[in-house]
Amino acid sequence: MRVSEGTNIDPVADALSRMRPLCLAEHGCVSWEAYQSHQEPSRFVLVERWASRAHWEAHDAGDAIQKIYIPEIMPRIEREVHPSMRVHSRHEAVTE
Repeated sequence: MRVSEGTNIDPVADALSRMRPLCLAEHGCVSWEAYQSHQEPSRFVLVERWASRAHWEAHDAGDAIQKIYIPEIMPRIEREVHPSMRVHSRHEAVTE
């Protein structure tokens, strides 16, 4: 995501830090990390891992999204969403 105005960088960073424990407490959340670019501080990357796509989709109804992401972050950002899967080695068993 990219913060649209420089004055919104700190509020977005704060909101993301408050989202983390809420997301990690959700059923099916394996990991949830927010990163801020050193070179471009207005750019943030969320890396989330969910037990299934259904868990990720159910996450939309949780407090992190409804009480923080939608009201505090969405109005301040431009975003791209890229649901993805981890690339596995040919020698690694796939368990996901």
